[in-house]
Amino acid sequence: MKKVLITVIAIGLLSSLTAFASTRPVGVHGIGPRVGVTINPDQFHFGGHMDLGDIASNLMMQPNLEIGFGDNFTTIAPSFELDYRFRSDWGVWTPYLGGGIGPVFYSVKHGGNYSELGLYAQFGIGKGSSQSQSGHFFLEGKLGLVDAPDFKVTVGWTFGH
Repeated sequence: MKKVLITVIAIGLLSSLTAFASTRPVGVHGIGPRVGVTINPDQFHFGGHMDLGDIASNLMMQPNLEIGFGDNFTTIAPSFELDYRFRSDWGVWTPYLGGGIGPVFYSVKHGGNYSELGLYAQFGIGKGSSQSQSGHFFLEGKLGLVDAPDFKVTVGWTFGH
């Protein structure tokens, strides 16, 4: 029941947010790699992400996919994330706060697979090119709130156009 409630709330929130005006139009502004470490399970993870623009002023959509190895697990975690940047200027270091939701698929080394719906809170800092509103470096931390790894530290780069 808890998973159904979280899913319904997330869908409702994401649907209602698209009504706000945006500073960068919604659309693909860039893609890039990400890499990091995870605590509980203790893993190394890598993956990719897309910058899908802003759905409101400074509210950026960045879905991603992370694949983790280690601790006798393989973890696949797609996530839809919304991040609020505290500054509009992409040319300066900008802190952000956000969250994400998505399924977390676990494959146990010696048999057994299962999945859960994960909910994250995240924080980070990023810096982009001062000439454009896409293409940026970031360092972020994620706290697993519900059915997700306890903590992740990730660095990444978005190649924009």
